[in-house]
Amino acid sequence: MALLGNLIARSLQLRKQFKLRVAPPQTYQRHALRQLLERGQYTSFGKHYGFSKIMSQEVDFVNAFRKKVPVHTYNEMYKQWWYRCQKGEENVTWPGKVKYFALSSGTSEAASKHIPVTQDMIRSIKNVGFKQLYSMANFKLSPSVFEKGILMLGGSTSLFEKGDYYEGDMSGISAKNMPKWISSLRYKPGQKISRKPNWEERIKLIVENAPQWDVSMICGVPAWVQIVLERIIDTYNLKSIHDIWPDLGIYIHGGVSIEPYRESFKKLLGDRVTYIETYMASEGSFGFQARPDGGIKLVLNAGIFYEFVPFTSEFFDEEGNPKSDPDTYLVHEVKEDVEYAVMISTCSGVWRYIIGDVVRFTNAAEHEIAIVGRTKQFLSLCGEHMSIDNMNKAIDTLSKKLGVTIREFTVAGFKYQNLFAHRWYIGCDDCNVGADAVRDILDETLCKLNDDYAVERTSALKDIFVEILPNSIFYDYLRSKGKEGAMNKFPRVLKGQQLKDWERFLEQNHLQKALV
Repeated sequence: MALLGNLIARSLQLRKQFKLRVAPPQTYQRHALRQLLERGQYTSFGKHYGFSKIMSQEVDFVNAFRKKVPVHTYNEMYKQWWYRCQKGEENVTWPGKVKYFALSSGTSEAASKHIPVTQDMIRSIKNVGFKQLYSMANFKLSPSVFEKGILMLGGSTSLFEKGDYYEGDMSGISAKNMPKWISSLRYKPGQKISRKPNWEERIKLIVENAPQWDVSMICGVPAWVQIVLERIIDTYNLKSIHDIWPDLGIYIHGGVSIEPYRESFKKLLGDRVTYIETYMASEGSFGFQARPDGGIKLVLNAGIFYEFVPFTSEFFDEEGNPKSDPDTYLVHEVKEDVEYAVMISTCSGVWRYIIGDVVRFTNAAEHEIAIVGRTKQFLSLCGEHMSIDNMNKAIDTLSKKLGVTIREFTVAGFKYQNLFAHRWYIGCDDCNVGADAVRDILDETLCKLNDDYAVERTSALKDIFVEILPNSIFYDYLRSKGKEGAMNKFPRVLKGQQLKDWERFLEQNHLQKALV
């Protein structure tokens, strides 16, 4: 293992010394779309939308594609096309049969989505993974990081056979197709533990086995990684996780913003860990942080074609659904500090598909982004335009000012005294101040962050309410919905039926105060 670690570290440094030729972003993306159209032209989808004719317009095939193929949401893709893949039909939206379907975590929908995962997409994910490995030469990492174990805290790796295909968490599909050298030498907690369907049972086994492992890298969603690390520290009465894993040097995170968790992770990990953000979803692997202090760099030559839709009321309705025929921008056309909804076409047979993420380009020249929200998770009852990015920063400020750990939170809007109000539900087990003090900090911070919010607080947004709850309540709610575990994330904004379910759950647990 030491030899392997030094070999990897030296290879990365050697690679850094050579400047590889890099084409302009539009060149990579034109080539990516061309390959997708060529592979998809004989599918039912490709024939329906005339991919062959689109490709015949050699100079302008990109715009021809954008004009001919409509924008799709998940429901539209599934009801019109993907249900046929589940029935075993070949060549529906991508050549051949679909062998795997990834079950999404379903933060914005009641039921999990079934996303097709093709062999070409599995190769794409591996390709992006190797590119990320190469990029680690840009970080000052000890060779020991590459010698030890990688603890991957994902969903259950168990896959369920459904006739002609398998379904399960994306982590399970990835684990089944993981390179053997990683699986046999470095992957923790190992297949036996990872296949356990019960999340609590997996945590228990991870804690029991932790002293036997030598972990240098952790991957996972912040909230669940925090739970596991705290359990290990408490069980073995450690001062920090480095008492048991002294070479732990990298935390690769994604799924949600790290900001609300940053202060608590400092307590758990100190300053000895490098944080690297990735951008993965059930639909594929899109990019990663390629340099210190950089944004997430999109990978443009891995079988994914990107379009970006300005996330405004002109192109999205009040529920975050795209309107017909919105304006779209390619990666070389975007502007910095503008919020865009991400739309993708991929080698899994996903075509002009609104994935649900909202991003902002932090460095357009380097095609680096920050994920700032979800199309269906924002609050704008009266023009306050409060994004998840605003919420995360407000919670981070709250944590720092009060010196408390906030693992989870969510926000709901409602009509109040002929105007409107927000109600924050905050998960905190060590908060020693009242809800009014918390409310004042949140409100003051948001007024500084968001001019629209500040204006509405003087008019239509009449009041802010805060409920401080035990963190366990959030996880109990997810458990009640069958969404417990590392691939599931609590929605940051609750609306409609989700809000009704949450309020009912709190009432049943005698924790909901009388609504104003």
